Amino acid sequence: MRILVVEDEVRLAAGLKAGFEAEGFAVDVAHTGTDGLWLGRENSYDAIVLDIMLPGLNGFKVCESLRHHEVWTPVLMLTAKDGDWDQIEALDGGADDYLTKPFSFDVLLARIRALVRRGQSARPAVLTAGDLTLDPSTRAVGRGDTSIELTSREFAVLEYLLRHKGEVVSKSDVLGNVWDFDFDGDPNIVEVYIRHLRNKVDRPFDRTAIETVRGAGYRLAADGG
Repeated sequence: MRILVVEDEVRLAAGLKAGFEAEGFAVDVAHTGTDGLWLGRENSYDAIVLDIMLPGLNGFKVCESLRHHEVWTPVLMLTAKDGDWDQIEALDGGADDYLTKPFSFDVLLARIRALVRRGQSARPAVLTAGDLTLDPSTRAVGRGDTSIELTSREFAVLEYLLRHKGEVVSKSDVLGNVWDFDFDGDPNIVEVYIRHLRNKVDRPFDRTAIETVRGAGYRLAADGG
């Protein structure tokens, strides 16, 4: 397995390289965010260990740029800070895990192995279908340059549809993932919210992204309609 370590502390980077190599990993090292981004985009890795405080580009920007360019290599971010907002920004920016300094190499190794087992599935920070965008971290929705205001429930339904764009999802799928499992109201509530969404994200833009598949459920067109 091949690992990229992006860490500006030279001694720590060398220690991580030696530790991973002792476990049978091939390791590349970058000491700046700029170099780390270039290596991450140009080469294939099983995982990336990425420090946050880096010269050139910080780890947040490196991770966001990798995801923007559809590089889905699992990323574990290292930080000397233990603040909630750093962890939130790391995860919302596309990182898969984080570890605060100082840390145990054995714990780092175990987390890297777990990330490698998980693989490189697409995990975009911002969900898109054509010019329709939804950012779960900022709760922003838009069509092109036009912002769209949604209620919290409308947002949740649209997020579910976007995460399964191009797929047919049943009414019960939507209910089970957006409403509580013990929801005992009228299941036609899904139709109501689908209608609300069409009136906000489709009709004003002359689009038909949210389709009804008779007898099966709904599908959000992968190209945004």
